[in-house]
Amino acid sequence: MSILNLASDKNKFSFLPTNFNKKKFSINFGVPHDAILQQMQNMGKKQCLTDKCWPQNKQIHAWMITAETATFMKCGGLGMVASELPENYNRSFADEHSDITIITPMYLGDTGRKKCTFENGIYSGAENRQIALHKLCTIKVPFMGSRNRFCNFKADVYKGSLNGADYLFLHNDRFFSINPAAENPSGQGGCYVLNNLHIDEVERFAFLSKAVYCLLENIAAKQIKSLDLPNMLIANDWHSGAISGLTKYLTMAKVYAKRLSLDIADKLKDIPIIHIAHHMGYQGWDYNNTSKILNSLYEDLATLVLKNAKAVKNSNPRTANTLLVGDTYNQASCNMHLADRIVTVSKNYMEEVSREKSFGFDFRDILKIRKNCRTFFGIVNGYEKKLISPNAKKIDLINQYFSNTQFKVYNEHSLQNKLHNKKECIKLLSRLATDETYRQKVIPMIDTYNFDDISSILHNAENIPFICMTSRMVEQKGYDIALNAILRISDKYKNSPQDFPIFVLGGAGNKDLFHDLMALKDNTKQICRDFAKRIFVFHGYNDQFAYSVQLAADFYLMPSYFEPCGLTQMEAMAKGSLPIATSTGGLVDTIQDGVDGFRTDVFFADGNRVYGPNLQAQRLKNNINAYFETMERAIRCFYTSPKTMHQMQQAAMKNDFSWSIPHGSVYKYDKLFHTGGL
Repeated sequence: MSILNLASDKNKFSFLPTNFNKKKFSINFGVPHDAILQQMQNMGKKQCLTDKCWPQNKQIHAWMITAETATFMKCGGLGMVASELPENYNRSFADEHSDITIITPMYLGDTGRKKCTFENGIYSGAENRQIALHKLCTIKVPFMGSRNRFCNFKADVYKGSLNGADYLFLHNDRFFSINPAAENPSGQGGCYVLNNLHIDEVERFAFLSKAVYCLLENIAAKQIKSLDLPNMLIANDWHSGAISGLTKYLTMAKVYAKRLSLDIADKLKDIPIIHIAHHMGYQGWDYNNTSKILNSLYEDLATLVLKNAKAVKNSNPRTANTLLVGDTYNQASCNMHLADRIVTVSKNYMEEVSREKSFGFDFRDILKIRKNCRTFFGIVNGYEKKLISPNAKKIDLINQYFSNTQFKVYNEHSLQNKLHNKKECIKLLSRLATDETYRQKVIPMIDTYNFDDISSILHNAENIPFICMTSRMVEQKGYDIALNAILRISDKYKNSPQDFPIFVLGGAGNKDLFHDLMALKDNTKQICRDFAKRIFVFHGYNDQFAYSVQLAADFYLMPSYFEPCGLTQMEAMAKGSLPIATSTGGLVDTIQDGVDGFRTDVFFADGNRVYGPNLQAQRLKNNINAYFETMERAIRCFYTSPKTMHQMQQAAMKNDFSWSIPHGSVYKYDKLFHTGGL
């Protein structure tokens, strides 16, 4: 690690001051006389407002830049996209010699929940998968270190292949260590950990973007012969949100400073970038280190870049600059303005984020502009059906895990076996309720509250709706909406208690929500003594337990406040469990109300109707009313229209959201790669 001295007295360039304050730092977008600076100022307008010529590539050789991969480090749905899109794309278009390479950090360390090691050429990721790697090269990454010293940090580049996809791992002990700091918040883990070197997620992923840029620069300069320059970059969410600013702003600033040839510059700035946006609610803010991050990315040219990073008019009322939102660095902002195309993970979520402030936040206006200019699209995430369907392999694993259980395989043609599994799951729940030793053995990480033996109702289980909710316990998932609806359902059935459904509710996450579930169980007991026996609440997560519950369930609750795409509704439908969902985001694109599930007639965000007819909105008033009505409708269908219920379950199980089905998501991405549109 060596200290750089770029800002010498011999040149006119400078770092941003460490105490940078936009209000005191005047940014005047006067028209410069220099052609390069004019080009920099017009980049946002060019990317967003004009029909930029899309490159005609017969073969696609893309890099997927991502902080997460489901294969090695998964914290959410974006990790699944990072692994499954390249794997399926490569298989689907192998004959055309097109491919996507995944480029991601090599995380090392142990958070207590996730552990990663690299020994004897074998990398073991946090998801218990291994890959053999060989070292390609070491690159220098100019970046701010401790005490705001500018340093050359080394990043080792390793390559390996798994599941039909090539991986490039970037290794740096400082930035990609996941050994947690003592004060690391308990909710953070894995790639989001504040590590013991006090590198947080924003600084970590700014380094990731900078390292990728340095690697591209080295390849373009023909300093790395073992790698070819990609002809497309796919930036997976905010973590790689700085990449377009680097390939475009920094590249042109280096040309202006006579540090980079036009030949290399043209290779870098013309690589098309597709940014995949998942959830807009968090995009990599750094409220305390704006100057440090910008200096790290743009070096002593940071002031020059900042003064010419002009945003498109009306793209954001809080700023006129692509690098800042308000006075603060935001990791995704640059990609939102400068990426060649923006994709989000469902068509309806695309509509929501470009229309509603409560979904799009600070990027609503720029996304609206891009949607109107046809540079913003929605493509539903794929989900491999073979991985989630109740096939023999999955069922065998469940039976082995719980030992004496006898769950059976079923599909849309053999739903009788699903009825059998319903009874089998009730047996399992009753055993968990009565045998403490067994419960500690099979689900030791799950807390339960007043589990009861309900074997007494086993004889007529087929006549009772079985309803579950096993998602993450966070506010987004709408547990409060579900609880209010269930409480109203219990009041409705107080005079016919034998018809009250069986509920299994819980997941990992917020303990306060678990306390709310316990309160629901207690409150229903006040309405009818036996209702509480039919409500199982738990806190924690176990794959086998969740899967077994879904095998039994007639309905799956998804009262989400927002859901960019959603995967659990796909999981539920693959098992013949009909989702009862709010009409938001990808739930609208994947659930056909009354055909393969149930959705609310309207949906409200911040009290405003964002889905459904006005008449229904006036009648239902809010999401709780709308969701209660939808749940009631589903239960009524169960009791009064068993034939319809059966047909809906069959339709749900016939659905296939796999990436590579004909006209599936992989083919939509391929069309986007080749044409720049859908």
